[in-house]
Amino acid sequence: MGSDLDMAQLRVFVTCTRSGSISRAATALGHSQPALSQQLRRLERTVGQPLLHRAATGVTLTKAGEALLPYAERILALSTQALGATGPAIQGHCGVGLLEDLTTAPLPQALADFARMNPRATLELISGPGPVLREAYGKGRIHLALCDPSYLPEPPRWTVRLPMAWAAAPSLDTTLDPLPLVLFSQPCRWRQPLLDSLEAAGRGWRTAFESTSVPGVRAAVRAGLGAAALLPATVEPGTAVHGLPALPDVELGLIRRPGTEGDTLVDAVEAILKRLA
Repeated sequence: MGSDLDMAQLRVFVTCTRSGSISRAATALGHSQPALSQQLRRLERTVGQPLLHRAATGVTLTKAGEALLPYAERILALSTQALGATGPAIQGHCGVGLLEDLTTAPLPQALADFARMNPRATLELISGPGPVLREAYGKGRIHLALCDPSYLPEPPRWTVRLPMAWAAAPSLDTTLDPLPLVLFSQPCRWRQPLLDSLEAAGRGWRTAFESTSVPGVRAAVRAGLGAAALLPATVEPGTAVHGLPALPDVELGLIRRPGTEGDTLVDAVEAILKRLA
């Protein structure tokens, strides 16, 4: 690369990747689709190779895109934290609840970086499925939660829709009928929409493996037991699959405990979550 990476172009790239399409990213960023496409082309010229596969159904990462994504996310997170670090000293305690699927994304690293840059602040990260976060919220341990908002009593301050992506080991024959699936155990609110999408496409399926955790699902995928629907950030390199029925988006919401308005620490952590969600 012969020049520096442009922050605005990186933000467009990350937003397109997370939303799964340039049009949805344009809506999220408040810009036109042609303007975003131009930004992406400039970034690809800087990097020297394509970053996204473009199709009528959306965009997916190329190998170069997979390599750049974690760096782009980290650069954007550090920019947010650096701006915060130049302001008044931040102190106090903030409990953050994250859906387990998000703990493989850059959010935990961004929170760790923030804590390191603000030594008078203490963060507690609590991850797990919806019922676990509901229990922790009820005990007062969580000030902010980014998860399926239906599990918590407060309405979300803001929501974000994320695409799901298919993952399978290269050894798995995805033309099998019925298609073997690796599923999250119940309760899982995303499970039935996934099965409905397969049935709507006339695709037979069978449950090959179930797990209550993201590591368990990914291990079963690596072992070739079946295909799984995951958030793009949790799809391991080499396991992305194309050609299966389109998957529904899922909705996450940010819930903030009442009484935390004006808390500088909680405000700063929410800004990180909103930037990287």
